[in-house]
Amino acid sequence: MQHFGKKVEIDGFKLDSEKEAAFYQRFIKNCGKNYHVHPSYPLIDRFPVGGSPMRGVSYAPDFVIFDGDEIMHVYDVKTSLSPLAIDGAAKLRFKMFAVRYGMPVEVVVPRKHDFKVKLFGFSNTRLQNAYARHDRHGNVKLNKKGNVMYEYYDVHHTVNYDIHDTIGR
Repeated sequence: MQHFGKKVEIDGFKLDSEKEAAFYQRFIKNCGKNYHVHPSYPLIDRFPVGGSPMRGVSYAPDFVIFDGDEIMHVYDVKTSLSPLAIDGAAKLRFKMFAVRYGMPVEVVVPRKHDFKVKLFGFSNTRLQNAYARHDRHGNVKLNKKGNVMYEYYDVHHTVNYDIHDTIGR
């Protein structure tokens, strides 16, 4: 997927967009935890096909926060939770990361004073809190039967929460 965000440099980090930079400044920079910006994690190691080596696959989340030596959060900042912002290839990388490292990727949409977090790939779509969907004019969206449509995500004000409270241990 092609990225159209304006690149931003802060504290020596080259961030992919202004939203990512805002998330970093508001929630990551002074969180009191160790963190890495754009670390690369191998998902599939290099392997032979026939007599030739095939390249492996890696994934670089936007931010990884640690509690001691353990991964606490893996964040990927997006502009929205819609299929336009999160393509199938990204969802596949999120799933492959979860398989290899035992942690879900938290898709984050920063807002003025908080941020939305959505977990993709779980069989239970109602794992997170329900919020009514709205159209671009602010009206609540209804399905064909006239029922309110819902989106499932969590809202947080800091990174000091345990993702295992949502997904279980």
